[in-house]
Amino acid sequence: MSETSPIGGVSSLIGDAAPAGSAISLYNKPSADYAAKVHATVELLKAAAFEHPGKVVQATSLGVEDMIVTDLIARYQLPIAIGTLETGALHPETVALIGTIETHYADAGIHVEVYKPVAEAVVEFVQKNGEKAMYQSIDLRKACCGIRKLEPLARMLAERSAWITGLRREQSNNRGDMQAREQDDKGRAKFNPMIEWTWGDVWHYVAVNHVPYNPLHDQFMPSIGCAPCTRAIAVGEDFRAGRWWWEDEKAKECGLHVHAK
Repeated sequence: MSETSPIGGVSSLIGDAAPAGSAISLYNKPSADYAAKVHATVELLKAAAFEHPGKVVQATSLGVEDMIVTDLIARYQLPIAIGTLETGALHPETVALIGTIETHYADAGIHVEVYKPVAEAVVEFVQKNGEKAMYQSIDLRKACCGIRKLEPLARMLAERSAWITGLRREQSNNRGDMQAREQDDKGRAKFNPMIEWTWGDVWHYVAVNHVPYNPLHDQFMPSIGCAPCTRAIAVGEDFRAGRWWWEDEKAKECGLHVHAK
C-alpha cells in the first residue's frame, strides 16, 4: 500500500497547502531515513497485533504522534483497539479529536474507547484540595494524575497483554533510554513504534498523508496534556517544557510510562 493512499475514500481534513505559521509549514522536514522509519513502525505494529491477538490497544494521548499511529492502524487495517483517557480537564480541541478520528476513519471502522476518571474521586479531590491543587506540590499534582489518568489507564489495560504508545526519544531526557519494545511495570508488553522518529519526520508524515491533528500544535504546544498543565513553549525550549512547567525537569512524568523493574 502506498504511504499516501487514501483510507476508504475519506477526504482530508487538512488543506493541500499548509497555512503559513502552522506546525506543518514550520516543521515538515523528514530525515534521510524517514521511509525506513515508517516501514519499521508498520512492521512493529503488525508484530504487536500478531503476537497479542485481541489483547493489544493503542493508548492514544491524541497528540500528533499518536494520531500517526492511529492513521497507520487504520491504513493497514490492523486488529488493534484504540483507547484514550478523557481526564475531564482536557482542552476542548483535544476532546473534539475523538469524534474527528471516528469520522475521518469511518470507512476503516475505527472506534475510540473512552476511559474517564471515577467522578466521585475527582469531586472529592477537588473539594479537599481545590481546582489548582496541581500547582501546590508535586505530590498533589501526581495525585491528580493518579485519579484522572492512572486509574482509567488501569481499566483500559485490565484485559490486555500489550499496549502501544506514540513516545519518541527526542521528546525528553526521561524518554531517552526507552526502547521500541519493552515491558511496563506490570509485565505487559509495551510497543513504542515511533521511538526513533524526529519532529520533522512527524510533520512530514502528517503533511503527506493528511492526518488530522490537534490545532493547539499550531500554537506552539508540541506536548499537550490537561489544560491546567499545558502551555505553549518558546523558541529553544524542550518539547515538554510546556508540561508542568513549574516543576523540576526530573519530575515531568505523570506515571503512565513506568519501566519494569
